Amino acid sequence: MDFNFLGQKEPQGKGKRAPKQSGWGGSIAGAIFFFMLIMALYLAISGEGKVVPEVAISDLAKSVQAGEVKNILVEGDKLTITYTNDEVKTAKKEVDASLSQTLFNYGVTKDALAKTSIAIKNESGFSYWLLNFLPFLLPIVFILLFFWYLSRQVKGAGMQAFTFGQSKARITDPNDKNNRVTFKDVAGCKEAKEELKEIVDFLKSPKKFLDIGARIPKGVMLTGAPGTGKTLLARAVAGEAGVPFFHLSGSEFVEMFVGVGASRVRDLFKMAKKAAPAIIFVDEIDAIGRTRGGGFGGGNDEREQTLNQILVEMDGFEPNDKVIVMAATNRPDVLDPALIRPGRFDRKVILDLPDRADREEILKIHAIKKPLAEDINLKLVAERTPGFSGADLYSLMNEGAILAARENRKKVFQFDLIRAIEKVMLGPERKSHLLSKKEKEITAYHEAGHAIVASVLPHADPVHKVSIISRGNAGGYTLKLPLEERRLQSKKEFIDDIAMSLGGYVAEQMMFGDITTGPSSDLQVATNIARAMVTRWGMSDLIGPIALVDSGGRPQFGEIPEKEFSETVSTKVDAEVSRIINDGLKTAEKVLAEHKKAFTAIAQKLIEVETLEQDEYEKILTAHGILLKKKEIAENIRP
Repeated sequence: MDFNFLGQKEPQGKGKRAPKQSGWGGSIAGAIFFFMLIMALYLAISGEGKVVPEVAISDLAKSVQAGEVKNILVEGDKLTITYTNDEVKTAKKEVDASLSQTLFNYGVTKDALAKTSIAIKNESGFSYWLLNFLPFLLPIVFILLFFWYLSRQVKGAGMQAFTFGQSKARITDPNDKNNRVTFKDVAGCKEAKEELKEIVDFLKSPKKFLDIGARIPKGVMLTGAPGTGKTLLARAVAGEAGVPFFHLSGSEFVEMFVGVGASRVRDLFKMAKKAAPAIIFVDEIDAIGRTRGGGFGGGNDEREQTLNQILVEMDGFEPNDKVIVMAATNRPDVLDPALIRPGRFDRKVILDLPDRADREEILKIHAIKKPLAEDINLKLVAERTPGFSGADLYSLMNEGAILAARENRKKVFQFDLIRAIEKVMLGPERKSHLLSKKEKEITAYHEAGHAIVASVLPHADPVHKVSIISRGNAGGYTLKLPLEERRLQSKKEFIDDIAMSLGGYVAEQMMFGDITTGPSSDLQVATNIARAMVTRWGMSDLIGPIALVDSGGRPQFGEIPEKEFSETVSTKVDAEVSRIINDGLKTAEKVLAEHKKAFTAIAQKLIEVETLEQDEYEKILTAHGILLKKKEIAENIRP
C-alpha cells in the first residue's frame, strides 16, 4: 500500500464540559434518606423501652392497705407505683377524681394511706403538649416536608425553561494567567498573525484608528483545514489585547424550541457590550451560518432565525462598541453570502497547513515540557511530516512521549518520534496480525512493486521506508516523501503517482498470476487522481482545459447535484480515465520487467527483515544498477 502525504488528516476533537444538571435520581435519593432520618427520630421518641406491668386500681388499694406500696407518682390519670420490693407498676385512675378519694372509696384507711408517699407531677407547659401531640404531628410534618422537597426540585427544573434564552458562552478572564494564550504560543501562521495584530492594536488603542476615520473590521472569519489552529489563534488575539474572551460553539445556539437561538444571540451580544472591549468567538459557525433558503422548515426554521439575529446584531454595531466577532470554520463554501459580506465578516484570514520551518517551530513548542534526549533532531522530524497540521504535530510529540514512558525511559529519543510519525499517519502496529507464509510473500512483492516504480520514475517522490508490518487497515506500506515543500503538482507527477499506486497490482499479477484484495485502496487512489485530472484540472488532451466538476462546495442536505455536462462528454470522461489508468499499468509493467532483479531482491529482503529503512533500501538499488538521481537532486536543492 502506498501512502501519499499530500492529503490532510483530521485531528481528534476536543471535548467540552457540559453544564452540570440536577437529576430526578438525586432528588428521590435525598427524599428517601430524609424519610429514613425522620422515621428513626420518631421511633426514638415514641418507642417504649422497658414494658411496665399495669394493675387495677382495686389491686392498688389492697396493696396500700397492706402496706406494700412505698410511693405513688400521679401524672394526670396515670399512676406510677413503686412497691416496697422496688417493683414498679402502673395504673389508671379517673381523671376528675383525686387519688385519695378513690382509695378511700376502695376501703383504704387514713393510717394506711398516711404510710404511703404520694407525689403529684403537674403535666402542663410546652413539653407536655409536645410529648402528647408529637406522635400525631410528626408524620404530618414529614409529609409536608417531603412534598416541599420534591416541589422545590420540580420548580428548579421548571425555572430552567426561563434560562434557555441565556447565552452559554464561556468567558476567559484576561487576568487569568493560567489560561492566557499569546502569539508566542502560536508557531507558524505568520501572515495570519500579521492580519490579526491590527485587531489587537484596535482593542488596545482604538482612538488612533477612530481619529483618522478608519473603522476596524467588525468580524474576522478564520478558515482553514482542521487542526491548523483557528481556535488557538483567536484565544491568542484576546490574550494579546488583554480583553474578555467569549467562546462558544455554533451548535450551542440551537435548541428544540424555536426562538431560543435568537434569544441566546441577543444575550451574548448584550454581555459582550457590557464587558467591551471584548472578543466574541463562535467556533464551527457553519452549524448555524449555512446558506438560507434550503426549503426545510420555512421562515420559522430555528437555524435561520438564529442566523438572522446574528446578522442584525452585527449590523447594529457602532464604531465605538469595541466588540469584535471572530468565527472559525473549515467549510467556508457553505456559509450564507449575507454573513460574509463586507460590513459583517469583512476580513477573512486563511490558515494554511504549516511548511517545514513552521512545523519545526510547532514541534519546539510542543517539546517544551518533554525531556528530550541528545539525539533529537526536530528539523528531520519536520522534513518527514509534510501535510501535517498543528494538531497532528501535537499528537506526534505526545505519542513519542507515550512510547518512551511505556518502555520505562526518562527521556524521549529520536526513534520514538520516528515511530510516532507512522503511528499518527497509519495507526499502531498490529503485531498480533500474523500473516501466513503465502500472505507475507504476496505483501512483500506488493510493497516492493510500489517501491521500485517510485524509485525509477523521474517525477515520483523518493522512498524513505518500506515495511510489511501491518498498521491500521494497511497490511504493509511504502513511505515516500517529496523532496521539497510544494503547493502545486504537475501532470507528469500525477502520472507517475498513478503508475506507482498500480505497482503493487502489477507485481502481484506478474509474480503470482493472480490478484488479491490488497490493491483495493491503491486502485481507489489511482482512479480518483485520474478522474480529477480529467474533470477538474484540465490535464486531458481529449477533454481539454474544461472544469466539469464544481469544486466550490458540496451539495447541502436535500439538494440534488446538477450534472453540468452531457452523456457524450461523460462517456469521453470515462474513456479518458480508463486510458490514463491503462497507461499507468503499462508504465509499471515496463519498470518491473526491466528491473526484475532489484524488484525480487527487495521483496526477498522484506520477507527476511520485514522493514527496510532508506539507507538499506538504497544500497540494494545501487547494487542492482539503479541510479539514485533524486538523492543528488535533493542534496543540490537543500540549503
